[in-house]
Amino acid sequence: MKFVKKDFLWGGATSASQVEGAYDVDGKSLTIADMRPFNPNLDRKSVSELNAYTREDYEKSIENKEGLHYPKRFGVDQYHRYKEDIALFKEAGMNIYRMSIAWSRIFPNGDEAEPNKSAIEFYRSVFQECKDAGMEVMLTIQHYDVPYPITKEYGGWSNKKVVDLFIKFSTVIMNEYKDLVKYWLPFNEINIATLSPVTGLGVFKEDFKTEEEYKNAAWQGLHNQFYAQAKVIEIAKTISSNIEMGCMVANMTTYYSDCNPVNVMENLKFQQMERYFYYDVMIKGKYPTYSERYFEEHNIKFETTPEEMNVIKNNPIHYITFSYYMTSTISKELLEKAGGNLLMGGKNPFLKATEWGWQIDPIGLRVTLNELWDRYEIPLFISENGIGVVETLDSNNTVEDDYRIDYLSEHFKQMNEAILDGVNVFGYTMWTPIDVVSLSTNEMSKRYGLIFVDYDDYHKGTGDRFKKKSFNWFKKFRETGEL
Repeated sequence: MKFVKKDFLWGGATSASQVEGAYDVDGKSLTIADMRPFNPNLDRKSVSELNAYTREDYEKSIENKEGLHYPKRFGVDQYHRYKEDIALFKEAGMNIYRMSIAWSRIFPNGDEAEPNKSAIEFYRSVFQECKDAGMEVMLTIQHYDVPYPITKEYGGWSNKKVVDLFIKFSTVIMNEYKDLVKYWLPFNEINIATLSPVTGLGVFKEDFKTEEEYKNAAWQGLHNQFYAQAKVIEIAKTISSNIEMGCMVANMTTYYSDCNPVNVMENLKFQQMERYFYYDVMIKGKYPTYSERYFEEHNIKFETTPEEMNVIKNNPIHYITFSYYMTSTISKELLEKAGGNLLMGGKNPFLKATEWGWQIDPIGLRVTLNELWDRYEIPLFISENGIGVVETLDSNNTVEDDYRIDYLSEHFKQMNEAILDGVNVFGYTMWTPIDVVSLSTNEMSKRYGLIFVDYDDYHKGTGDRFKKKSFNWFKKFRETGEL
């Protein structure tokens, strides 16, 4: 089978906090990502690690008297090795690199009068390297790494003052890089705001007296990000016609567990609030009517102003990007057991799962693409998709990762089918082109890349790069288009 679309962007995605390292170079401040330690006793099938630490734990990490290991402070040292990595991406046949920029490098405290010049020049060098390699850049402005000084001084995104700080940061980098970066995403997986407020918003539970106050602060933070994103789109129009602004959502495609109408209805409600809600606000420019009932029944309250809603209405995104790793099932019984806070969903007997419990569903990607295109009819881009596996180098200094080749190949085939269905998909960046520190479990052992990085969970190793079997497979695919 030959991939049908010729004018297509193929590449990989990373985030600054998971690859850069150099956490104390040139005035960079610590971020919330830098302050979560590696937990050797973690449960790989649990998502609780993201919410397992208190503000006190984060504070303790600054001096680190316990001598814990903080993996995201080291990443894979791309800060010093970006030229080597970009050369490998180019060799693999990639023509786009989705990456993020560290707010904590540009404005370490968030509220400085002027940006950090050395950081500005560092990213200019990275973007120029990509351009010289014939690669577009898709830039995420905030990717789960709110500078800790912002959370400490302002309480994170529930404070509207942080909106102004973010707009200033975004305006600076858009002006600086408008000729080097075409595709922009203000927030990574914006829907994480209410699922893990500390991760997406820098909002800590301990700062609130009641559970309800905390919940409402998370929704306030989400609204503030919706507004900030729309305001950045508005400002981008005055800076350059070259800037194309999209969104990024952790897409949660779910199926009802059986044909019981009760479960069909539960899945519809889940899809509305956990999936379509975010796209609806960013594309249609208003809070959908179904969300009004949800807010009322769950006693959710947050402040909006007519000016904010007007900005959201008049500055929709230009295209959708989303992460797609798995699907799951929904039933009334499952939701009741989970107390309404469901991230992983139920098991599907027709699908296999990774050791982290992520159910592999290539056809679900075609379903997702068709559903999003039919509902919104704006261009689509898969900005994250991949498989994490525990891997070690073999005696030939490679990894025989046929499972990754199969995973990518099957998802590419379903993307191809969606394009034949008439869906406008214009690109794909795998998570990840190179091994990185895992977001949720904070380990190096969970490897996604086509390129192996010689670090263990405690960053022992050379950090050298080695091509896996999948690297050569992807390179051949890019040369021939054959799946």
